[in-house]
Amino acid sequence: MEIFKDIPGYEGMYQVSNLGRVKSLKCNREKILKLGVNNRGYLRVGLCNRGKIKTIQIHQLVAIAFLNHTPDGTMKIVVDHKDNDKLNNRLSNLQLISTRENSSKDKKGGTSKYTGVSWVKERNKWKSQITINGKIKRLGYFNSEEEASKYYQDALKSIEEDTEVKINKPKTSSKYKGVTWVKERNKWKSQITINGKIKHIGSFKCELAAHHAYQKKLAEISK
Repeated sequence: MEIFKDIPGYEGMYQVSNLGRVKSLKCNREKILKLGVNNRGYLRVGLCNRGKIKTIQIHQLVAIAFLNHTPDGTMKIVVDHKDNDKLNNRLSNLQLISTRENSSKDKKGGTSKYTGVSWVKERNKWKSQITINGKIKRLGYFNSEEEASKYYQDALKSIEEDTEVKINKPKTSSKYKGVTWVKERNKWKSQITINGKIKHIGSFKCELAAHHAYQKKLAEISK
């Protein structure tokens, strides 16, 4: 159901709905207004009061009318599109979050339910990162979404306590013979020396799998 509410400061002149539509009430006529798009890709509308026209973004109007949002110029709290679609200004798609949460949020389609966490298909892992003083700091890659989120939360705490931010550095050396880390391929390499020549066994995502491949090859040549 579409619900219209007066726009604060424009009572009796304009209303905005929970679906992101704006209508004019001037001259005792209700008229849905045509929206434009600004250079950042947000829908906007021009509102006129006492001869002065002010252009306001639609997601801001919806948040002001329905979420009691009060823009104060500090940008500490921002209006966020949950699905990252700037054109979807339905109330159900908007939320008020901190600037830090917004800057750390995954912008590629909401691949994670956690702030600061996103899925990296090329690595088949979850990435965690946080924004510190306007710069993005990568916290590492993880096998689980929850672990990536924990590193983000720990980083937030470290920033508040002014302590060193913990980073999950990838393991680059192996305790197993014949197994080494290949940074360029982001995999563990298994190889064995036979009659003075190095024989490549294979590349593996798991260090233990590379070790098992080495042991299997060793058993074969030992027969």
